[in-house]
Amino acid sequence: MERLHELNDLLNKLEERHIFYRLSKIRSESIMIEVAVPGQRWEIEMMEDGTIEIEKFISDGDIYDEKELDVLFRDFSD
Repeated sequence: MERLHELNDLLNKLEERHIFYRLSKIRSESIMIEVAVPGQRWEIEMMEDGTIEIEKFISDGDIYDEKELDVLFRDFSD
C-alpha cells in the first residue's frame, strides 16, 4: 500500500501545481505518468519494486508547418 500512497502523493503534487498529466501502462511492471509542460514532456515510471525512472523529452524550440507531416510519415512509417 505504501507504493500506492507514493503514486497518489506524486499525482497530488502535480495537480497542486496545475501540471497536466495522464496515466498509462506500457510495461507490465510499472505505471507511467506522462507529464506535459511547456517545451518538455516527461515519462515518469513507477516500478513494482519501488524504483522510479524518469525520461525527459526537451524541445529544441523549432516550430514546423504542415509540410513536416510528410517528413514524419516518411521517416517513421513501416
